[in-house]
Amino acid sequence: MTSIIKNRSVVQDDWTVVRALEDGTLPAVDALPAGRILIPFALWKQAREALVAARQRDALGVWLAPDDEPADLAADFDKISLIGVDFPVFRDGRGYSTARLLRERYGWTGELRAIGDVLRDHLNFMARCGFDAFAVRADKDIHDALRAFEEFTVKYQGAFDTPQPLFRRRGEAEAERA
Repeated sequence: MTSIIKNRSVVQDDWTVVRALEDGTLPAVDALPAGRILIPFALWKQAREALVAARQRDALGVWLAPDDEPADLAADFDKISLIGVDFPVFRDGRGYSTARLLRERYGWTGELRAIGDVLRDHLNFMARCGFDAFAVRADKDIHDALRAFEEFTVKYQGAFDTPQPLFRRRGEAEAERA
């Protein structure tokens, strides 16, 4: 079993990420592995009813590719317990916007996991956008990656984790002292 970072702790991952087959086709619903699965949004759109009938909510998650529209999944939040956002290469930053949209515009409150080419240098920024779980690339040291959250002690800009920018937080603190 692999490990992930979840809520800033290293934990065992009991989810299986399902990807397209080598020829690019999606696996059949009856060929999916047992247990908790994180499936591509394309498969969800194709076989949603069969998946909901075959799996309990806590064993079903959907991952979004960079070109998937998060709004298209919002109506189904009550049917899944995990959303993954795929980073196919580290330089593709569209997943950051997807995370912010899921959290701020569409109100996703469940686990939001970064999958794919997830590296230590990006974890702090991903957390600022709303990710709370990270499947760090297998060839990287997950315990070293965990230390990324300690590198920045002050956040200047507002983001999902700290909505107000530093100047507003300081201004409010000054007003309270006066």
